[in-house]
Amino acid sequence: MQTVILAAGQGTRLRPLSESVPKPMLPVAGRPIAAHVADAAVAGGSDELVFVTGYMADVVESYFGETYRGVPVSYATQEEQLGTAHAVRAAREHITEEFAVLNGDNLYDPESIAELFADGPGIGVFEVENPSNYGVLSTDAGRVTDIIEKPDEPPTNLANAGVYLFPAEAREFLDVPMSERGEHELTDVLARVIEDYDVTPVELQRWMDVGRPWELLEANELLLGEEAGRIDGDVDPDATIDGNVVVEEGATVESGVTIEGPAYIGSGCSVGPNAYIRGATLLEGAVHIGQAVEIKNSVIMRGTNVPHLSYVGDSVLGRDVNLGAGTNVANLRHDGEDVKLTVKGERVSTGRRKFGVVVGHGAKTAINTSLAPGVTLSGDATTTPGEAVLRDR
Repeated sequence: MQTVILAAGQGTRLRPLSESVPKPMLPVAGRPIAAHVADAAVAGGSDELVFVTGYMADVVESYFGETYRGVPVSYATQEEQLGTAHAVRAAREHITEEFAVLNGDNLYDPESIAELFADGPGIGVFEVENPSNYGVLSTDAGRVTDIIEKPDEPPTNLANAGVYLFPAEAREFLDVPMSERGEHELTDVLARVIEDYDVTPVELQRWMDVGRPWELLEANELLLGEEAGRIDGDVDPDATIDGNVVVEEGATVESGVTIEGPAYIGSGCSVGPNAYIRGATLLEGAVHIGQAVEIKNSVIMRGTNVPHLSYVGDSVLGRDVNLGAGTNVANLRHDGEDVKLTVKGERVSTGRRKFGVVVGHGAKTAINTSLAPGVTLSGDATTTPGEAVLRDR
C-alpha cells in the first residue's frame, strides 16, 4: 500500500518560522512534523511513501532521501497550491495501487492510522464539539453515506480529519472541478468513492493540525510527554536530571544544570553551567544555553544561542537566533486574559493564558532587552540595549 504525504504548502500562518523552514519540517519532539507522519504511515503498513512537495522542496527531499525506515520514497511536485485533490493529482503517476493520503503538517496517533489502513476504503474522523465548523460525515450501519461542508444542522459530530484510504481506482477520480473557494478538493473525490464503495469511518484518537506558532508548542507538549527518557550525551555528575529527559549523543550538560522533563536536548547542544530547563522544552540541535539561563516550556530551534542571564518562557525561537545577555521574555498579561499573537496580519487569541514570543530565524536582541507577551520578531530583526519591545517588528 502506498501513502501520499502532502507537504507542498507555505505555512503562511506560521510566519516568520516558515520563511526558511517549510512547515512540515518544523521540529516536534526532536524530529520534523512530517517525520512523525511518515512514521505513522510505515508503522501502519505502508510500503511506499510519495511526498508531494512545492515550497522549499529540497529541504523535504534532503531529509527523507530515497528510502525512509526501509521504505522507498518518491517525490512529486505541486507547482501551484490549488487544493488537496490537485496535490494528489500531481502524484498520480506514482500511484499504482490502494493509496492513503495524509497531511504532512498534522499529527496522528499511529494506532488509529494502522486501523484505517487495515479496513479500507476509509476516512479518518475526529469527534468535535462544534461540527458546523468542519466537513461533517453522515453514516449508516458503520459506513459513510455523505460528507457535508460546514452544515447548519450537522448530522453527526464526526469531522473529516483529512485522512483517507482510497482504492487504486480513485486515481482516476482526481480530475474534480474547482470548488467555490477556488480549490480542487479531495472531498469531491471522496464523494465519488462513497458512490461506488463501502467507506469505513475510523475515529482518530489524535488529530492535531500544527498551523500556528502556539500549536507548535502544544504539539511538543503532547509528544515530549510521551518520550521515554534516555541519556546518550555527556551529563556532568553535578547536574540534575528529573523526569523524562532525552539528551542526545553529542550534547553536553554542564555542572549545576537542572533539567525537569519532559525535555529534549538535541545533538550538538550545550547547556550550562547553572542553567534551568523545565516544562516541555525542545532544544532542537546545536543550541547553546549559557550561564544562569532559564528556559521554560519552549521550542528553541537549531543553532540558536541564549548565552547567559536570560529568561525564555512559553516561546518559539527560530534558527540561529542570538539573545543578548539579560534578555527577558514576559509570558503573562497583567489582566489575566489570553495572550494574542499576529497571524496573517490579524491579532488572534492563542487560547493560552501564558504565551511569550515568536522570534524569526536569525533575529538578535541586545543586552537587557525585554520582550512583551505576544510579540513577534521577524527574521533578522534586532533590538537596542535595554529596549522594551511591546509590538511586533
